[in-house]
Amino acid sequence: MRIEKDFLGEMRIPANALYGIQSARARDNFALPGGAGVNPLLVRAMAKVKKAAALTWAGIEENPERKKVHEAIARAADGVARGEAADDFIVPALQGGAGTSTNMNLNEVLANLALVSLGRKPGDYGAVDPLDDVNRGQSTNDVYPTGLRIAAVDLLREVSEEAAKLQEALQTRENECGGMDKLGRTELMDAVPVTFGEELGAWAQAIARDRWRLYKMEERLRQVNIGGEAVGLSTMSARKYRFGVIEKLREIAGIGLASSEYPMDITQNNDVFAEVSGLLKAMAVNLMKISGDLRLMNSGPKGGLGEIKLAPLQTGSTIMPGKVNPVIPEFVIQASLKVMANDMAICDAASRGEFELNAFLPLIAESLLESLALAKGAARALRLKAIDTLVPDPARMRETLDSTFAFAASRVPVLGYGRVAKILEEAGDDPRKAKEALDKASRDLKVP
Repeated sequence: MRIEKDFLGEMRIPANALYGIQSARARDNFALPGGAGVNPLLVRAMAKVKKAAALTWAGIEENPERKKVHEAIARAADGVARGEAADDFIVPALQGGAGTSTNMNLNEVLANLALVSLGRKPGDYGAVDPLDDVNRGQSTNDVYPTGLRIAAVDLLREVSEEAAKLQEALQTRENECGGMDKLGRTELMDAVPVTFGEELGAWAQAIARDRWRLYKMEERLRQVNIGGEAVGLSTMSARKYRFGVIEKLREIAGIGLASSEYPMDITQNNDVFAEVSGLLKAMAVNLMKISGDLRLMNSGPKGGLGEIKLAPLQTGSTIMPGKVNPVIPEFVIQASLKVMANDMAICDAASRGEFELNAFLPLIAESLLESLALAKGAARALRLKAIDTLVPDPARMRETLDSTFAFAASRVPVLGYGRVAKILEEAGDDPRKAKEALDKASRDLKVP
């Protein structure tokens, strides 16, 4: 064991642990039964920010020994960005302090990785200090939101790509099913004839809007406040650092990042995250609606609509042999509901910032990254395991359509609503009789 100290006292830390006293305090303070750690994507994105900062300082530093320290920090950050040292990120996702504990966990891990690479033992902070060296020129308040924006952009691109693939899959099935006549329904009641292809096409249009909205959203997320430090005023960092770090970060992240013209805005206001979440919620609405329709059309196979057959993916009951459930639409619906719930948490948390900082950014980060992952996974599952594999039953669709009075609405412009309604009433429950009567009424009016 090693002893680490801060102004609150001292703690015993495992000798080879890469985390330090601040991480250990946060782990103990914010412990929840079954609580999750900080999202690894956020940790990796923040490590890219740290790498950019370290390389910038290495380029500025004139002292050869201090230059080596920053180069060692940059190498350590590069490893963490690739997923190394994952077990030493011990801080829970939900935490007080606006993300300070996450930043300190990263600072300590990077300091100790750098120490090891320089031939020293973890905890020898006289050589590489988590704050004076790793966190040099930075604050949680610019590192954390910048990392979150990078992680969000990376995931947003993946969600947008999945939306594009789902749109294309729906359009492919639209073309395949364009000639399949079926009953259109409004409020779950018989309406007018449509084709299954038209329904698929309508779903494709909804997903196309999601795809476009998410694609455009990246533009807002690329505005970052790195270099803005505590409240966005850049009062403590060197001018060379402020201008250099964004260039390094743009290259490392592979994203067209730009320094905000007003960093204090980015530091204190989180409406952009609420906006992204709102667009994910809109996508969840569409995914949920499509899934609900698929579930209804698949119902049966004998006692329901039975208009399509979803691929049988797993046994559906522990007591009813042969039962197969529409598990993919049900999975997508649940994922969509979670995105909607996360949106409420994000909006509430984003509104609770006071003055120059929002203390609840960890909840925003955890919820937003989860929603992005859920939207990506749900869209992918819906495409691969429902849309691509469903088997339509055109005979059943035609049978259902022919058993209804859906054809009657098309006669209203010629015969009038009241007369059509009277003919249907006289026909009772016999669609064939009603059609014959409507045909005769039309002929009597000499209407072709």
